[in-house]
Amino acid sequence: MQNRRDFLKSTSLLLAGGLIAPKLFASDSTMESKKNMGFQLYSLRDLIGNSGIQAALEAVSKIGYKKLETAGYNNGKIYGLTPADFKKRADDLGLECTSAHLGQSWSKEKEAVVMAWWDQAIEAHHLLGAKYMVQASMPVNEKSKIDDLKTYCDYFSMVGKKTAAAGIAFGYHNHTVEFKKIGDQVIYDFMLENCSKEVLFELDVYWCQEGGANPVEYLKNHARQIKLTHIKDAKEIGASGTMDFKGIFKQMNKNRIKDWFVEIEQYTNNDPVESAQLSFDFLNKSKFVK
Repeated sequence: MQNRRDFLKSTSLLLAGGLIAPKLFASDSTMESKKNMGFQLYSLRDLIGNSGIQAALEAVSKIGYKKLETAGYNNGKIYGLTPADFKKRADDLGLECTSAHLGQSWSKEKEAVVMAWWDQAIEAHHLLGAKYMVQASMPVNEKSKIDDLKTYCDYFSMVGKKTAAAGIAFGYHNHTVEFKKIGDQVIYDFMLENCSKEVLFELDVYWCQEGGANPVEYLKNHARQIKLTHIKDAKEIGASGTMDFKGIFKQMNKNRIKDWFVEIEQYTNNDPVESAQLSFDFLNKSKFVK
């Protein structure tokens, strides 16, 4: 199975309740939900690779998710489709194209090329109707220089101004590396302090915890900047019993976070659709999910 970084490269990107182990609920595909749950399509990467994007969209709709976050942009197209075609397919299935993962690495020498790439991407996602465009990684880690990190903060700020002019918010999504330090500076904290107000943050709660940080505390302390979340577990949502989803959703509700997306990295039975269903069922039956 591809990991996230390999998947991003291959698609031309740079890229209940409490700590007691909960029981995964049996799938119930007939169960309707009034909860406006989002779904990151990277979760069905194997299905998309084998059967195509239409099969994935139909599976997501049938389960009961309402909002989509894509991860398949390339050269003006979304999963190989024009934005209008992709949007129609989603609309026909009752799915809202809310957010997108995409991105480019930065170098001053290629500034014109990189910014032209963003111009095309912004146009495509404006046609898609996306509210957010999110970069999912950057080539900066604990071995980098603080000036390299500052360069990316400045770069993201430039992109944020571009997307804002088109009525789209730009954001950054973390993995575990952002909770490591360059010198005495936590990478994520430095980004929160040094990116412009046009840059929001999509907190991946699982990678935050795996990086040694507390997602509830980050949500509490950075409500102005963290406007999106990835709801994730080691496998299906609720499977590990190590994630404080009750506390996470309680703080998300306080922060009035409306857009969040289930993302699944691994599947218990090697079946991505089953894992998506189990995650949906867990959240649908959890009273703390509004």
